Amino acid sequence: MKNSLTLFNEIANKLLVDEEENPVAEFVSSEELFKKIDLELSENSIDEVRFKSALENLVLKTPRTATNAFFNQLFGGRNDRAVLGDLLAVMLNNSTYTYKAAGVQIGVEKVIINKVLQLIDWNKDGGGTFATGGSMTNFMSMLMARDAFNDEIRVEGMTQENLIVYTSIESHYSIPKNAAFSGIGRENVRYIAVDEEGRMDVNDLKQQVEKDVQEGNKPVLVNLTAGTTVLGAFDPIVEVSEICLKHNIWLHVDGAYCGSVIFSEKYKHLIGGVELADSFSFNAHKMIGTPLTCSLIFVKNKKHLYDSFSNEAKYLYQTDEDEFNLGKTSLQCGRRNDALKFWTLWKSVGTKGLETIVDKQFELADIARDYIKNNDDYISYGIEDSISVCFNYKGIPAQELCTSLYEESKTLVGYGTFNEDEFIRFVTINAQNEKEDILNFFKTLEKFVHSKYEIAQLS
Repeated sequence: MKNSLTLFNEIANKLLVDEEENPVAEFVSSEELFKKIDLELSENSIDEVRFKSALENLVLKTPRTATNAFFNQLFGGRNDRAVLGDLLAVMLNNSTYTYKAAGVQIGVEKVIINKVLQLIDWNKDGGGTFATGGSMTNFMSMLMARDAFNDEIRVEGMTQENLIVYTSIESHYSIPKNAAFSGIGRENVRYIAVDEEGRMDVNDLKQQVEKDVQEGNKPVLVNLTAGTTVLGAFDPIVEVSEICLKHNIWLHVDGAYCGSVIFSEKYKHLIGGVELADSFSFNAHKMIGTPLTCSLIFVKNKKHLYDSFSNEAKYLYQTDEDEFNLGKTSLQCGRRNDALKFWTLWKSVGTKGLETIVDKQFELADIARDYIKNNDDYISYGIEDSISVCFNYKGIPAQELCTSLYEESKTLVGYGTFNEDEFIRFVTINAQNEKEDILNFFKTLEKFVHSKYEIAQLS
């Protein structure tokens, strides 16, 4: 073990040094992957020199998500306190389904869940659990909504229930997949229109629900998004909750991207009314900045977690009360300790520190928006109060420009569409960045366009 830890330190230090000089890794195309990287698995062991060389080359050529040149995904950066917790979780290798297997680590998860429940005023009867990502927490909310509607489905299966799910056209792609997994069916997902800022249209939802009720269908779930994938928009919770209350529909708020605004006094109004929902989720590996994955789902009444996910197993649950056997409220059996990295960060910086992390991302987004507004070569397609900054530069197709920047190892940034407009989507989710890093992105972009497009055209 000591030899492996020494090797880890050597390669990690080499990566950190190289990231300072080269914030974007050398591009390796899928066609060249198996030629440039030694990935072959052999019958016999290999010597230490070859092993170290292969591992080091693999690490150094992997896309770099923690540097000041990564704006591509809804995660980024490297918070050292959270990394510390993740490394310790790997060393300890506990599975958090039982108290017997995880012991005091169960307390880590429970403390985080209880603290968040207090923040959204669900601390009386509420509950929560960790999951492997936003798709999984959305799936869990759908299962709980289905079972809350008819608890016999868990035993008897789906028998022509005609259950209907509602979500906006800008919601996460996991919703139709989860409808297939849950037995509700992809064709029973209603896609609700959005307004000019990407938020669910409440009137369209109301009309769709009333139409389904009249036709004998059974509305079971409305999925709202707190931070849509492209624009970063927040669906209106209060207005939608009135519709759900009237028709007894489960209301889930998918805050995988931006639900962490609950930690910010300045921005928590964006998710105002979350306490009216039945379930709520967020990914700490996004706005909070923990390593992947760290997703949490909360319910107003924890009985729904037990109703949908508990199952007896004498070979597994052998000690302590169910309250400390977290497998009883989880979709998983083997459960990686994803709570520790969140706890080490939260313990270190406090709730105020988490607030600073969230606020910093909006501050960086405002810097980017101001730059775009003050430069005639840019066209803005984004919205205010979002950490997704959407724009185009000099009329160059977004997909083409983003791909070129990636393949030439300049910077990593993605593109998206809204209302048939395609644009660059620049995400300021790395709270370790500063104003200079945001401005440097635009300088890099402009210099790249000048050399690749403008000079080339002149010649």
